[in-house]
This record gives sequence, C-alpha cells and structure tokens, in this order.
Amino acid sequence: MPQPAAGSPDETTTAPTATDIEAHAAILKTEAEVERTARELADAFRAGAAERDRERRLPRAELDRLSASGLLAVTVPAEYGGAEVSARTLAEVFRLLGGADASLAQIPQSHFVYVAVLRRQGTPAQQEFFFREILAGRRLGNAQSEAGTRHVQDLRTRLEPAPDGAHLLLTGVKNYSTGALFADWIPVLARDVRDEELYVAYVPRTAPGLRIEDDWDGLGQRTTASGTVHLDAVPVPADRVLPHHLTFRGPQLHGALAQLLHAAIDTGIAGDALATAAEFVTTKSRPWFESVDRGWGGTAAEDPLLVQRFGELDLLVRSAKALLVQAADEVDTARAALDEESAAAASLAVAAAKVQSGKAAVEVASALFEVAGTRAALASLGLDRHWRDARTHTLHDPARWKLQHLGRHALSGIRPPRHGLL
Repeated sequence: MPQPAAGSPDETTTAPTATDIEAHAAILKTEAEVERTARELADAFRAGAAERDRERRLPRAELDRLSASGLLAVTVPAEYGGAEVSARTLAEVFRLLGGADASLAQIPQSHFVYVAVLRRQGTPAQQEFFFREILAGRRLGNAQSEAGTRHVQDLRTRLEPAPDGAHLLLTGVKNYSTGALFADWIPVLARDVRDEELYVAYVPRTAPGLRIEDDWDGLGQRTTASGTVHLDAVPVPADRVLPHHLTFRGPQLHGALAQLLHAAIDTGIAGDALATAAEFVTTKSRPWFESVDRGWGGTAAEDPLLVQRFGELDLLVRSAKALLVQAADEVDTARAALDEESAAAASLAVAAAKVQSGKAAVEVASALFEVAGTRAALASLGLDRHWRDARTHTLHDPARWKLQHLGRHALSGIRPPRHGLL
C-alpha cells in the first residue's frame, strides 16, 4: 500500500452534520470535568431509555447532545487540544452511560477505538485533520464485521486502485455496523488487493456509492441501528487510509481498549439492573405470605431470603466494578511503558473484567424479575430492557475464549495472542 500523500488531507470529503455541532461542542480538559459531564448526561439519557427501546426510537437528539458535550473528544492527545484522559476515566464514562442506556453507550464505542487507531497509525497530517474534526463534535462510526464468512477475521471487503490513480475504490458489504447511521465518518476495514493486508479507510457518510441500511432487529440494544453498510466502488483518497495491519506487529492495546469499553457497558448494565431491582422491591413488591407468617417483617425488603439474594447480586456487581478498574489501570500502565509483558498484562486483566462483567450483567438483569415478582414482567414497565441489552451485548465475542487465555497464562505463562478481540 503506498504511503499517504504529504500535506493535509483533502477537506472536500468532510461530511456535514445534521446539526451545527461545531459551534457548540465543548472542550473538556480535566478528568473530573469529564466524569461530571458523563454523569449528568447519563442521568438525562436514563429518563427516556425505556421509551426509546419500546418504540425503537433512534437516539439522534441524544447523540447530538453527546457530541456537543465534548465527551467524544476526551481521548484526543493534549498536544492537539484534547483532554487525553486515562483509560480508567474512559471506562467510567462508558460504565455510567451503559447503566443509563446500553444502546446509546454502544454507539460511540467504535468511535473511541478508531480515535485510538489514528493515534497509533495516523500520519501527522491525518491526526491534525481528524482530531480537529473530533474536537468539533464529529462522530466516527464503524463498518467492520461481515456476515457469512468463515469466521469474524475473514473479511471480503476490498480496496483496489481507481483508474484515476488518485483514489482507491472500496467494495463490500458490512454488517452489525453500530454507529454508522449516525456517523460523520465511517472507518471501514478492508484488505488491499495488492498485498492482502488489513487497512482502515475513513469514509464520509455521504460518500458516493455508500449506502446504510437500517435493518438491525436485535432482541436487545434495539436503538443502536447496527445495520448494514453497502460499499459499491466508493472512492477513497489515499490519505484517508491507515495501515491497520501494522497495529498487530508489536505490543499493542487495540484489543484491550476495545474490550475494556465493552466490559464497562456490561458493568453499567449490571449496576443499573441491581439499583432498579432494589428500588422496585422497596417500593412496589409485596412480601411473600410465608415470610409474613413467620414474623420476618411486613415488607418484601425484610424477607431474609431476598436479602440473601441481593447480597449475592451486589457481590457480582462489586466484583465486576473492581475488575473493570483493575483492567483500566493495567491499560494505563501499559500505555506508559508498552512492551510485550505490559501489553499481555493489560489484555489478561481486560479479559477477566469482560468475563465477569458479562456474567454480572446477564445474571443480575435476569434476577431482577426473580426478586421483584410478577408485576415486574409488565411490558409497560420495560424492565426486560436490561436483560435483553445484556444478553445481546455479551454475544459480541465469546467469554469462553477469554477464559482459555487466562487459564493458559495461569498454568504455563503463555501470553495471549495479538488481535483486536483481546
């Protein structure tokens, strides 16, 4: 693949946004400011989450508010004007948003992954251009996965030289493209026909030959619009393409960061499901008559069997939170001194957090009905959203393989492989 041309990228391919975000995007500078902003937005987004889920009303206004808040730019390096927050702070942002609305939290996950790709593989000109876009509130989507191939790493989308010699042509079909429908730029994974290596092309949503189909019909995370992206000879300037294969030819944190954000979303789901269950039991649930007959109290919350169950669920949530923080700290440690050992330690810590957070999210969200009782199953309440979101999101990649890598390292000291799912 030829190197991108010198100088700034051709700005004529910049995609317009639906709202005038650039005039209103805040610039967050401190970790405390970032967390405070995330908490405020989570509180606001939680209020309408059940209704959006029930009606499958896509969160366009909420995403515009997220862009305007400045949160999407918090990993932009300080030298370009960003806050360059720690992995711990970024994980906390996603935990808060995931607890409020797991669909909404999922949409910017790829945004931050591809900001990280720019930080690692972008040329100075590419970084200057795209970091300016991100600071203005522009959103990155994704077009990564493909259905019907041999496995998730088997990609058929191709880049090939255009007849004009100035562009590459991008052709293929991408599935599960969370965030693409709402994006200004869509990073597309593809293999170049000349060397069969993996590249990522940053394509404006309005590019000719690009079509997004909103055909996502998942049982959970209903409002992520994780549909299909069709690419029909989409022209891409060479300076919009990054050599993603180089990411995995040395110690890297690409997979660890991506998985950390997934773990944070699951941890958020688990925590909010537990809080919802506690609120329901203390304000709405009736005590079981046998508990009352035995003199165990006159409310559901005084039933010692329920107290025991809440203790078990609280332990699941606490362990998920603790492993999430530990994993984020390992990522931050590795960033400061990246080598094979620190990268492996980060990947393993994130793998542990991902397994535990997924378990917590599914079990706590399911147990919500067990402890709350029949009334909790009313469709009008929308409490099933937590379980459906957890069950859908935890299918992203199998926990059993993370346990394999943890086990091999514990037994034989074998480091995990380098790929984007670990």
